[in-house]
Amino acid sequence: MRKIILYLSLLFVTLGSAQTRNHMKEVWPDGTPIDTWFNNTEKVDVSALGKSYVITDYGVQNDSNIVQTKAIQHVIDLAAEKGGGVIIVPNGTFLSGSLFFKQGTHLHVIGKLKGSDRISDFPIVLTRIEGETCNYFAALVNADKVDGFTISGKGTIDGNGLHYWQEFWIRRKWNPQCTNKDAQRPRLTYISNSRNVTVQDVHLINSPFLTNHIYKSDHVRFLDCYIYAPTEGIWEPDPSRGAPSSDAIDIDACTDVLVNGCFMHVNDDAVVLKGGKGTWADKDETNGNCERIIIQNCRYGRVHGCLTLGSESLHDRNVILRNCYTERSDRILWLKMRPDTPQHYEYILVENIKGKCTRLLYIHPWTQFFKPEKRDDMPLSRCNNIVIRNMHVDAEIPYDVQTSDKYELLNFKIEGENIQFQ
Repeated sequence: MRKIILYLSLLFVTLGSAQTRNHMKEVWPDGTPIDTWFNNTEKVDVSALGKSYVITDYGVQNDSNIVQTKAIQHVIDLAAEKGGGVIIVPNGTFLSGSLFFKQGTHLHVIGKLKGSDRISDFPIVLTRIEGETCNYFAALVNADKVDGFTISGKGTIDGNGLHYWQEFWIRRKWNPQCTNKDAQRPRLTYISNSRNVTVQDVHLINSPFLTNHIYKSDHVRFLDCYIYAPTEGIWEPDPSRGAPSSDAIDIDACTDVLVNGCFMHVNDDAVVLKGGKGTWADKDETNGNCERIIIQNCRYGRVHGCLTLGSESLHDRNVILRNCYTERSDRILWLKMRPDTPQHYEYILVENIKGKCTRLLYIHPWTQFFKPEKRDDMPLSRCNNIVIRNMHVDAEIPYDVQTSDKYELLNFKIEGENIQFQ
C-alpha cells in the first residue's frame, strides 16, 4: 500500500461544512435534490393488488418432493390473462424451476418457494450475467418489462443451493481458472427492464448464485428483507468454503434504487453496483450507468463488502450508504478498479456506520478474469468526490488503497480531512 498523505485545507473544510448543511436538506453528494420518492418506505398493500390466486387452489400440490414448475407457471399465466393478481404461495414447501411473472402479476410468499437443485429446470435465455448480455440460465423468479411488480410476504424463497455450491468448488479445484459462468447455477431473483418494483419482508436465502439481480430498471425498493447464504461449512474437503458469488443485491445499470432496513449475510458482496465490463464496455448499449442509489438502516452479518462498486461497473454517481450496522464485514466501501474497463465512480457518501470491519476503505486493481485489449482512446478511470464521515467502526485497517497508472483518485474527504493518495 502506498503512503497516504493527510493534509487539511481551509477551503475544503468550508466546502465540507456546506455539504453537511446541504445533506440536512436531503441532497445528493453532488448537491442536486433527492426526490421525495426516496422518503417512501411504506409497504405495498398486497390486498390492493388484485385477485388472490392461491396456487393450491389451481392444482399445485403441497409436496416438497416434486418439481411443479409448469403447474405454478399455469397459475401465473391464468392471472395475467384475467388482468393480473397476486400469486400466493401458502404454508408448505413448493419446489420449482424458473417462473416468469408478467405485467399485473405479483408474488406473495407465506410458506416456502424452493428452487430445484437440477439446472435442467432452468431454461437458457438471453439475460444479463457477469457484466455482459448473453445466453445463460434464467433465475428462479423472473420479471421483465413490468411496471409495479411486487414480491411480498414473510415466507421464504429458498434457492436450495447446496449442490450447486459444492459443484462449483469441485470444479474450481479441478480447474482453478473456472469462472462463475462455467459452474452452471441459477440466480434467485432477476428483474429487468422494469420500474416501480418493491421487494418487501421476504426471506431470500441459499441462492445458488447471485441472490437478487436487477437490470436496467428504475424506482426499485428492497424493504426489510432478510438475505442470507452460508459463509462456511458447505463443502467437507474445505469447511471454510461458503456459497460462492451469493451477492445479496446486484444493481446493474439501474437508477433510483432504495435498500432500506434489510439484513444481509452472504459469502460475497452485499450491495453491488454493476453496469458492464471490458475495454469497449462504454460503447455497448446493453451496458449502462448506476445513479441515485441509497442504502440505509441495514444490518450486515458477514459480507465481503457492504457497498461495492464494480468489478463490472462503468459510471456510478450519487450513491449513499448511511445509518447501518456491520457485525463483521470485510470492507465497508470497496472500489474495484478494472484495468481493462473505463470506469468512473463519483459523488459517493458513506456516513453513520457502526460496528466492526476489517477495512473501512479498500481500493485495489481488480484483475480476476479480465481481458485487456488495445484501445488508443482508452479513458483514464477515476474515483472522485468520495466522502466518509461520522464513522463509529472498529476497523483493523482503516484505509487499504493502491494507486495505479490506470486510474486516478481525487477529492477524497474522510471525517472532514482531505486525503491525497500517492
